[in-house]
Amino acid sequence: MLEVEGLGIRFGGNHAVQNVTANIKPGKITAIIGPNGAGKSTFFNLISGFYQPTTGRIRFQGQDITRLPTHDVVARGIARTFQTTTIYKELTVLENAMIGHRVRTRAGLWDALLKTGREKRDGGGSRDGGMAALERVGLAPQANLLAGALTQEGQKRVGIAMALSSDPKLLLLDEPAAGMNPEETVNLMALIRELVVGGLTVALVEHKMSLVMGLADEILVMHHGQKIAEGTPAQVSRDPAVIEAYLGSHAHGGQMGEAGASENAEASHA
Repeated sequence: MLEVEGLGIRFGGNHAVQNVTANIKPGKITAIIGPNGAGKSTFFNLISGFYQPTTGRIRFQGQDITRLPTHDVVARGIARTFQTTTIYKELTVLENAMIGHRVRTRAGLWDALLKTGREKRDGGGSRDGGMAALERVGLAPQANLLAGALTQEGQKRVGIAMALSSDPKLLLLDEPAAGMNPEETVNLMALIRELVVGGLTVALVEHKMSLVMGLADEILVMHHGQKIAEGTPAQVSRDPAVIEAYLGSHAHGGQMGEAGASENAEASHA
């Protein structure tokens, strides 16, 4: 579904991502893991069009999307969430979900100002699309509540609904379980599985290895901006390079199986 070849980006003299070649398969859950500062979120930013790569190529469903701006990437069928919950807490749950659907509408500024028929049709379509997304994440009964009134898990689901309302084929989840307790994490795992059974392809960046090992079909491991391993959870967990990368980060507070801190080295570029 998604193929990257020789992908890389430099910030000054720093190779945040370097010569990564990988394949995200349709109908699967692919996890991108690695120690803090490994380049995982930067890799997501390249795929989703937030960054333009210095080197390499990105192909989605056979088409080159390497230089497309973010809104065109979303229109092609790739949506993402972020490390921090980027929802509008002062808006209702439904209004948040409707925002994501707007990428599929054709009405412009003048349509909105003049309240044209196209604007009315698109508004109704966005409402329907938003409600459909809320149904998928289990939030339809809370549609009219303010998003800020929901629990941490609920707000995470709102963020996922915003992405789903753009009708993606590939959903990128950046640390979806961050800040969640074990019960909420289990609930999130169940939701992701349901989305994939429903026809979606998912790629996620995650520190919680219990989630990764129990959920992912394939794992891509990054370290210092490079891919060091790729395979099934069983294959990756036995890979000497992966073990060394995580043991080497132990002195800095991270190890395989630990949730870990946010990727400070990447945050300045996220």
